[in-house]
Amino acid sequence: MCFVVLAFAFLTSTNAQIAPPPPGPPPPPGFPIDAGIIGVLAAGLLYGIRKKVNK
Repeated sequence: MCFVVLAFAFLTSTNAQIAPPPPGPPPPPGFPIDAGIIGVLAAGLLYGIRKKVNK
């Protein structure tokens, strides 16, 4: 009787596994443009204005 109870406990626990969630969507292709590009453009604009004023 003890063997039947233990066998039943092990068999039910092996069937109660949860499936893993599906993978997320892939990242978008291309070059990421973030807020840093605004700083680079502003610095270039200020540098160009400074060069024109000093000339």
